[in-house]
Amino acid sequence: MEELEIKLKEAGKILRLTNKTFKFDPRLGEGFFAANYFLKSRKIVEENARGHIVTMQWFQRTEDAMLCGVDEAIALIHTFAVDPASLKIEALNDGDLIDANEPVLKVTGKYENFGFLESMIDGILARRSSVATNVYRVMKVLDGNDIFSMADRQDEYNTQIGDGYATYVAGIRKVSTDAQGYWWGGKGMGTMPHALIQICGGDICKASDIYHKTFPNEQVTALIDYNNDVVTDSVKLAKHLGKTLRAVRVDTSKSLIDHYFDDKDTSGFDPHGVCKELIFALRKALDDNGFDYVKIIVSSSFNAEKIKEWVKLKVPVDTYGVGTSFVNNMTVGFTGDLVMLDGKGEAKEGRRNIPSNRLKPVPYPIY
Repeated sequence: MEELEIKLKEAGKILRLTNKTFKFDPRLGEGFFAANYFLKSRKIVEENARGHIVTMQWFQRTEDAMLCGVDEAIALIHTFAVDPASLKIEALNDGDLIDANEPVLKVTGKYENFGFLESMIDGILARRSSVATNVYRVMKVLDGNDIFSMADRQDEYNTQIGDGYATYVAGIRKVSTDAQGYWWGGKGMGTMPHALIQICGGDICKASDIYHKTFPNEQVTALIDYNNDVVTDSVKLAKHLGKTLRAVRVDTSKSLIDHYFDDKDTSGFDPHGVCKELIFALRKALDDNGFDYVKIIVSSSFNAEKIKEWVKLKVPVDTYGVGTSFVNNMTVGFTGDLVMLDGKGEAKEGRRNIPSNRLKPVPYPIY
């Protein structure tokens, strides 16, 4: 566990993202995305209580979470705060593992210069840290298995760039779109969708042939559940392609039961979707027919709990494809609080300035 934490922390610190990385919408500085009561507070303070020095502190309530979004939040402050050079910023790093109630970011300065950015910083930290934490929890249970992020199709497309970076911070390098790799220099990868097989009338061999004809320097990784007959179609395709076949991907819907089970007793388990019994049968069939080199990729409704169980049971999976549980699962929520006023503790009941020797000063600017 300690070795994994060190590896993940180092992965998150390979890059220090700066103002030049992010393409911020200029309306962020105009208050378009800010909660309206923060804008009202800014106006009230500017007109009636200017010049007070406050400290705002951000924290969350999840144990063993992975922090992400700090660089983005700092860049936001440096871009849109008034007189950002006058602000004192202390922060942890993207990729740090954090506990509940631990401060991850502190900003000290005049409230009217940065306070209106509070809710946007909350959102950045919450989204990025949730994705990083979800990925981190999967990475902890993989035990050497490969993994591929398919999160592009699970949310609105504008989320891909930031989510892809959070995925990278947590240790994943294989993503499905160029957008997911944009901030860290990665490129999307993939093979064939079900649509290609459909265009070929359900003929998996024909779909693989024209794929290989178009991309002759690539081995074929084929989606194999189109006809809901994974074992039969995998052996058939392996005989057809030979060493050109790299892997088959099983993506069976949870509403279906594969035809492999048509003549078998399934009373002792749930045969729906991508079940472990199907994958054991697929591996055996491939091996028995001399195709032990063909790898097995699984996708569809995989999360940390299911992967942990499968790894423990040694289900013969080479690569897991995960999407929904990475990005449609907000596991970390951040709160920003004012905790200091003109050098003295001042906060609402239940909040206080929490000392931390992990927070480090952030210079201005970070280019």
